[in-house]
Amino acid sequence: MKLTFNSKFLFIFLAIFLSEILIAKYLHDVFIRPFGGDVLVVVLIYAFLRSFLKANNRKLALGVLLFAFLIEFLQKLNYVTWFGWENNKLMSTILGTSFSVYDLLAYFVGYLICLCFRD
Repeated sequence: MKLTFNSKFLFIFLAIFLSEILIAKYLHDVFIRPFGGDVLVVVLIYAFLRSFLKANNRKLALGVLLFAFLIEFLQKLNYVTWFGWENNKLMSTILGTSFSVYDLLAYFVGYLICLCFRD
């Protein structure tokens, strides 16, 4: 793994970031916002890291998946309260406050999408 700059992945990151903001602000459905947003967040993190790191595609994607799983399991432990952010709407939204097996499935789908990217 080495530092680099990849404008293609930075563009992908920015496009997904904008999509995530629009989904959070304007979509209030039962599928795209909860499931699609979670799929995209894994690709978002992966694209951000690929913007600045030259790394093995599979290892990086797996690392992002494990990170997403860790955050989801921490939600089960109500970790937002550890930092005193339970009343902070922005931090609660970003970090999440409730565990869901469906979120784990969404993260796995995002991982599969990340595997489609080539070095």
